[in-house]
Amino acid sequence: MTTSTRQTALTRPKLNKVPEVTIYFWVIKVLCTTVGETAADFLNDTVGLGLTRTALVMSVLLGTVLVVQFRLRAYVAGIYWVSVVLISIVGTLITDELTDGLGVPLEATTTIFTLVLAGTFALWYAVERTLSIHTILTTRREAFYWAAVLFTFALGTAAGDLVAERLDVGYPLSVVLFGALIAVVAGARLVVGLHAITAFWIAYVLTRPLGASIGDYLSQAREDGGLGLGTTVTSGLFLALICALVIYLTVSRRDRTPAVQS
Repeated sequence: MTTSTRQTALTRPKLNKVPEVTIYFWVIKVLCTTVGETAADFLNDTVGLGLTRTALVMSVLLGTVLVVQFRLRAYVAGIYWVSVVLISIVGTLITDELTDGLGVPLEATTTIFTLVLAGTFALWYAVERTLSIHTILTTRREAFYWAAVLFTFALGTAAGDLVAERLDVGYPLSVVLFGALIAVVAGARLVVGLHAITAFWIAYVLTRPLGASIGDYLSQAREDGGLGLGTTVTSGLFLALICALVIYLTVSRRDRTPAVQS
């Protein structure tokens, strides 16, 4: 492939590759973040793969699905949300590998991923002059999008664990705290006109610790502050809900964005 051909492939317009931001989007996003937390724990502890092997297996699966996602010319609900579930798991495992495997403090991982995410947004904007998810029309923009999504999950995992565990806030109060922060962002958007793209990405980051706190609260043992449902039951329940909603959206097409060209 020549340089000009490669450049054309990166910038050739497609239909928008991500769903419209509706209530369905946020519900499935929170469900995916919960599965990211509980499925990672299930594979690591219950199945016994360990952090490193789990991370490798999930990374290979994620890479395979993303290849399919990038080759599509338009948004396909099933492939998109499978990608989000897998990237949620991988993002969780990256943070867990750093904190549990390498002993990096949660304060440090939270700071590191904040800087990495900020750098990703800065580079994205410098190259494309927009961070809007309504114009994911080229391969290059899609690459920036998925990189940002991965780092939001890694950051959200670190921040959620820092608040719930290291600061000993606990899982139920963490759910309330992060839910309240998302409500503040929504209020700022509606009342004082916070920029839509800024509001979206702040909320996107915050839904990760919200979903993780929900997952931990449901799955962790009662003596550890949870309800004791276990990672198997919690992961299965939330995966079933995700599948039901994705099937509904596939049939109804209610999350399709207009066919805008760059």
